[in-house]
Amino acid sequence: MSNSALQVEIADRVARVTINRPNALNSVNAELHTALSRVFVDLGERRDIGVIVLTGAGKAFCAGGDIEWMKEAVREPEGFEIVTWEAKRIVYSMLDCEIPIIGRINGDAVGLGATLALLCDITVMADHARIGDPHVRVGLNAADGGGFLWPQMIGFGKARELLLTGDLLSAAEAKQLGAIGNVSTADELDAKVEALVSKLKNGATKAIRWTKAGYTIPLRQLAHGHMDAGTAYECLTNLTQDHHEAVEAFASKRKPVFSGR
Repeated sequence: MSNSALQVEIADRVARVTINRPNALNSVNAELHTALSRVFVDLGERRDIGVIVLTGAGKAFCAGGDIEWMKEAVREPEGFEIVTWEAKRIVYSMLDCEIPIIGRINGDAVGLGATLALLCDITVMADHARIGDPHVRVGLNAADGGGFLWPQMIGFGKARELLLTGDLLSAAEAKQLGAIGNVSTADELDAKVEALVSKLKNGATKAIRWTKAGYTIPLRQLAHGHMDAGTAYECLTNLTQDHHEAVEAFASKRKPVFSGR
C-alpha cells in the first residue's frame, strides 16, 4: 500500500496513513491521487485493524491539487477522465471503509485536503490550521466531494457561501460550524489523537465498525447521487479559459484575471 507519496504503517491494530509530499505541502499529484483511491479499499478488507489515522507529513495536512499536475490535465484533458474516476473511488472507499478513520489535521486542509478531512469519522485539527474548498479560485467546480459534504456538515447557508467564494475557515471557525470535531494546540495534537486511538482500538470492534456502516448510509447515498455529475462538470471546467488562466497565474505567482469563459 505504501509508496513515496503515501506511507502506510500498521502496528498494534492501528494503521497510520501519512500523505508524504511535505516539500509540496502534501499537494496531490497523479501518484498520490492513485494511491488515495486504493488505500482505504485495501485497509478496509483487513480484520486486524481497529482504527486508521490519516495525517500529513511536515507543515500541511494536504494543500489540494499540485499545480504541475493541473498543467498536465490542461495539456492532456483526456487523462482527466482517470482523475475523475479515481476521485469517486476516494470518496466511496472512505465512506465504505467500516474501520473508523481519525483525521490528524496537522496543518492546512485545502480542496481535496478538506474533502479528506471531512470524510474522516473523527477529526482533531491544529489550532493554527485552515480548512476550505477553493476550487472556484482555480476555475474548477467543487467536484471531489466538497459539493455534497460541506452542506451536510455545516448546513447549506454557510456552505454555499464557502463553496462559491473559496474562502478558508480557521480551525476555531470550522469547529464552531461543525466541520471538524476537535481543535488542539500543535503541542497537544498527538496526545489528543492517541487518546482517541486508544478508545477505538480497544473498543468493541464489530459494534464500532457496524455503527459506522449505519451512520454513513445517508452520506453514501448522497455521494452516489452527486459524484457522477460533479466529476462530469469538473471535466468541463478543466477545459475552460478561466481554469487555464488560473493555472498560468498560479504558476506565475500573480492574481488570475477571469473572463467568464
